[in-house]
Amino acid sequence: MGKGDKRTKRGKIHIGSTGVVRPKKKKSVKKAVNTTETKTTATKKAATKKAAKKAE
Repeated sequence: MGKGDKRTKRGKIHIGSTGVVRPKKKKSVKKAVNTTETKTTATKKAATKKAAKKAE
């Protein structure tokens, strides 16, 4: 480790490199889902199924 190591800050200064040896992992983009909306739609669907069963 040290001046001869390309992966350290000191080594990059010594060699004169400014590149990124260990690129950071890209964060996956997830869509934000409103949980209250999904809960209300699920309860509405369940209520309509129960009403359909009672109607039969």
